[in-house]
Amino acid sequence: MAANLSTIKVIDQSQVAPTSGSVSTTTIPLTFFDIPWFLCPPIQWIWFYELPYPTLHFTQTVLPRLKESLSLTLRHFFPFAAKITCPPPPHHPYIVYNEGDAIQVTVSESEVLFNHFVGNRARDIKILQSFFPKLPVAHLSSNDDTQVVPTMAIQFTVFPNSGISIGLTFNHVVTDGRSLQHFMNSWAFIHRSHEEDFTSLSLPYYKRDVIKDTQGFTSIIVKDLRNGGKDLDVVGEVSTPNNVLITFMIKRAKTEQLKHSITTQSKLVDELRQVHMSTYVVTCAFMWVNLMKLQEQIRGSSDDDDRLYYFVFVADCRERFELCIPGAYFGNCLTYGYVSAKKRDLMGEDGIAVASIAIGRKIFELRKGGALIGAEKWVSNYKQVVKDGRFVTVAGSPKFREYEIDFGWGKPKKSDLVQLAPYSCFSLTGSREDNEGIDIGIIIEQHKFDLFNALFE
Repeated sequence: MAANLSTIKVIDQSQVAPTSGSVSTTTIPLTFFDIPWFLCPPIQWIWFYELPYPTLHFTQTVLPRLKESLSLTLRHFFPFAAKITCPPPPHHPYIVYNEGDAIQVTVSESEVLFNHFVGNRARDIKILQSFFPKLPVAHLSSNDDTQVVPTMAIQFTVFPNSGISIGLTFNHVVTDGRSLQHFMNSWAFIHRSHEEDFTSLSLPYYKRDVIKDTQGFTSIIVKDLRNGGKDLDVVGEVSTPNNVLITFMIKRAKTEQLKHSITTQSKLVDELRQVHMSTYVVTCAFMWVNLMKLQEQIRGSSDDDDRLYYFVFVADCRERFELCIPGAYFGNCLTYGYVSAKKRDLMGEDGIAVASIAIGRKIFELRKGGALIGAEKWVSNYKQVVKDGRFVTVAGSPKFREYEIDFGWGKPKKSDLVQLAPYSCFSLTGSREDNEGIDIGIIIEQHKFDLFNALFE
C-alpha cells in the first residue's frame, strides 16, 4: 500500500458544545448496565461519504453546518460532551455535565485514496486509525483524587475531491450501539433538514429509575472491578501494529444455505429442532467455529479435547415486557450471553451445529425472562473468560441500520467498527449492498492473511 501516515495532516481543531444555555449542570448515575464497560477500551466507529469537493469548500461551506447541527443535537445528547467521573472508593462513578463542556472536534486532510477505504478489502489499521481522534487524556480533579474522563471525540477527514469520513472515538461506559445510532440519526436529520425542532424525532430517555436494582448488582459489579478497594480505571486505547481490517458480506442466500446445511446434514437433528435458527445465530456460530480454528492454527493445537471454548454476545434489554425500559432509553442497556462448548465438539464435524445450539438456547433463555439472571457475575465471568484466553466475542448488530445515516449527501459508502481485538472479536453490521445481507469485520495480522483465506473462502 503506497499510503502512509505522513499523508494525514490536521487542519483544524475546536470544541463543540451544546447550544449555549440549553443544558444546565446535570448528573446521571451509572447503572449495572454501564459499569461493566470500564473493562472495554474506547470504541471507534467510522462512516465514509462521497463528497467530491476540494478541502477549501469543505472547511468554508460544509464544516460550519456540521458543527452547528452537532451543537443543536448535543442539546439532547449532552452526555457525549460530559465527563465520566470516578470518585475514590466507596463512591460509585457517574456522568456529570457542566455548562461549557464540549466535544473535541478535529478536521484532517488525507492524501490516501478514498476508494481504497470504502471497499471490502484488507485495510491497514494504522492508516484507518489515523481517521479517528484520540480521546482527551483522563485527569484527576483539582479538589480530590476523583478521575475525570472525557466521553467522546469526533474527527472529520477530508479526501479532497472524493469524500469525507466521520470518525467517532467514544467510551462505551456512556453509550451502547443503539443509543449511539439514535444520536447519529438525530444529528444527520438536523443537518440535512436545516431544522432546529426535534418534535419529529424521538428524544433520548434519561431517567434511571426505570432500572430496578433490587439485588444490588451495581455495588457487586463495582466491587468486582475495584478488586477490593482500587480506584476505577478506564481502559486505554489498544495498539494494533501491522494489522489489517477485513470486511466481507454474507448474503441472505448464503445464510439460508448454511441453515439448510446444518439442519439436514447434522447428526444433532433433535437438538436443532429446539432452537430458532435465525440468521444471527448461524452467522455467530459460523464465526465462532472458524475464529477458534484460526486461533488454534496460530498458537498451535495443544489444548485438551475437553477444554471449554467460549462465545460472548450481548442482547438489548429495552422494550422487554419484564423490564419495562423504553426504546429511547439512553445509555447501556445490554445483557450478556456466555456460552461454551468442548473443543472436540466445536472443532468437530458438527461444530457449527453445536455452536448454533449453544447460542440459540442462550438467546431463548434470555428472551424468556432471564435477561438479568446471573448479572452479579457479569464482570467476574468476563474476567475469567479473558484469563482463559479461548474465546470469541461479537460487536455491533445488523439492526442498527448504519447505512441509513444520511447527512444530505446520500447513504454512507462504508461504515466500520474498527476497535476489535485481533482473532477474538468480529463485528456484525447491516450491508449497504444487500438489505438482507450482513457485513462482517475482523482484524488479523497482515502476514496471517493466507490462513484467514484458507478458512473463510
